[in-house]
Amino acid sequence: MQASTSRSEPSIRRSSAGHAGACIVLMLPWLSGCYLLQAAQGQMTVMAKREPIAAVIAAPETSADLRARLAYVVRARDFASEHLGLPDNGSYRQYADTGRRFVVWNVFATAPFSIEPRRWCFPIAGCVVYRGYFAEASAQRYAQRLRSRGDDVAVGGVAAYSTLGHFADPVLNTMMGWSDVQLAGTLFHELAHQLVYVQDDSAFNEAFASTVEDEGVLRWLAASGRTGELEAWQQQRRRAAEFSELLLGARERLRVLYASGIPADAMAHEKQQVFGRLKHDYEGLRSSWQGYPGYDAWFSRTLSNADLVSTATYRRCMPGFRQMLKAANGDLEQFYAEARALSAAPQAERRRVLCSGIG
Repeated sequence: MQASTSRSEPSIRRSSAGHAGACIVLMLPWLSGCYLLQAAQGQMTVMAKREPIAAVIAAPETSADLRARLAYVVRARDFASEHLGLPDNGSYRQYADTGRRFVVWNVFATAPFSIEPRRWCFPIAGCVVYRGYFAEASAQRYAQRLRSRGDDVAVGGVAAYSTLGHFADPVLNTMMGWSDVQLAGTLFHELAHQLVYVQDDSAFNEAFASTVEDEGVLRWLAASGRTGELEAWQQQRRRAAEFSELLLGARERLRVLYASGIPADAMAHEKQQVFGRLKHDYEGLRSSWQGYPGYDAWFSRTLSNADLVSTATYRRCMPGFRQMLKAANGDLEQFYAEARALSAAPQAERRRVLCSGIG
């Protein structure tokens, strides 16, 4: 199964625990193994529930609210292909009701004294920084196996995912609780993955798709005459960026600590100090937001290295992509061409260009 992405503002993208709330999932039904089998079965179950959005809108039993949300999806989906140069295919032109709150649960893990995520590798998709399960109980069982060997582990519910165009991905009922802006942004983000995707480089893939998402939302709001929502969306993005910087700062302090070579007991103590400081710093950030509580739930649990994986994956290379788009004078076709060219370069070169100074 696999590969990347994520929403609700209180999370980094779209998950229940601040992890990738939308992921890329590649189903490999011809391979053996319980993990890949559950992935294939889960994917097929979702695909079997698909209905054309037009049919759902026309059905008399469809609620007025769902009908309005899906009509909005149709407009945003058309805009993505007509004005953002994103793939014009069957993805997000159908609807599927999974009957549950999340469609997938992702498991993230690190060694106890490392900020580097565990990686799982698969044919076609390459290596990714999580494992996804279509049943929460299965995700929790695997997480417990990792914890039992000493890993830091986090599990996050996923409301949407992409198969990189290998299937016609549907819009899911799990996405319907988002705001209009979040819903449109998700479509732009996931379609961007179909445009440019590099095996074994989640940081590149997520930063590229997130940059397309942000630019797409700006253009969508302007084109659809919803400029009144622009200020609120920009404030949301500023808060998300500040929250991410807070987490990246803690991640850097942990990186230095883990490289220090001090005894394990002392390192474990200092590790907890770093997470304690992170919670303290969040209180200061929250005050600067006039008490906005959107990220409170993220801090309501014991934190570990694994909770920082998604932030590093999604945010750390975005400034480089934003600069690339700016240098292209906002020309998306030129931006996409440059991203494709860079995707063919060695990973070290991509890091040098996009994520200078970041490991």
